[in-house]
Amino acid sequence: MGQCGITSSKTVLVFLNLIFWAAAGILCYIGAYVFITYDDYDHFFEDVYTLIPAIIIIAVGTLLFIIGLIGCCATIRESSCGLATFAAILLLVFVTECVVVVLGYIYRAKVEDEVNHSIQKVYNEYNGTNTDAPSRAIDYVQRQLHCCGIHNYSDWRNTRWFKESKNNSVPVSCCQPSITNCTGTLTRPGDLYQEGCEALVVKKLKEIMMYVIWAALTFASIQMLGMLCACVVLCRRSHDPAYELLVTTNSYA
Repeated sequence: MGQCGITSSKTVLVFLNLIFWAAAGILCYIGAYVFITYDDYDHFFEDVYTLIPAIIIIAVGTLLFIIGLIGCCATIRESSCGLATFAAILLLVFVTECVVVVLGYIYRAKVEDEVNHSIQKVYNEYNGTNTDAPSRAIDYVQRQLHCCGIHNYSDWRNTRWFKESKNNSVPVSCCQPSITNCTGTLTRPGDLYQEGCEALVVKKLKEIMMYVIWAALTFASIQMLGMLCACVVLCRRSHDPAYELLVTTNSYA
């Protein structure tokens, strides 16, 4: 009966190691996605420390490849030292992912204040040229999020670009794609996106942070199961003389 329980735990461990390798790829992908998306919105969010959870997620993903290798070798060779190392590293990664969850919630709460602080400055720096980074950022956000201005299209009246251009128009990135020959003129407000960008940028950044939080919680749960199985195998082996004799006999065979 004890041997059956150990075998079941070992089978689960091998299966979990395969999951760890898959999880490593997923975590690295999520971390890279956060970096890429942050690059698109970095003008609206000045706090670079927001990237810390993404950096940790990528580091954890890389570590999971190593954990999977150690776990497989330790399980197949039935090494007490290897299983103990496997469980210890899993515990370390589990604690790290708990830290990621906490940091994710902290920075998620700071998103709105950061965007509110930065977005007016970015809109005031708009000059309508593709060579200007703030201008590219605003045009990209307005097209991607289907928005115009900070709260609505009328906010463009207060920008330096609008006052200097003197053509009573907003950027063409405010135009709805279904409207043909849209020039951004305020005499035809129905051609423009009606929703402002501030709320949508905040929503997008909070969604990204939630991806990190949920990924960390999901894989922390899997790692807890891995630690449990490793501890079961170690405990059963240390308290089951028959199993220890079987392992010794197999080693000499």
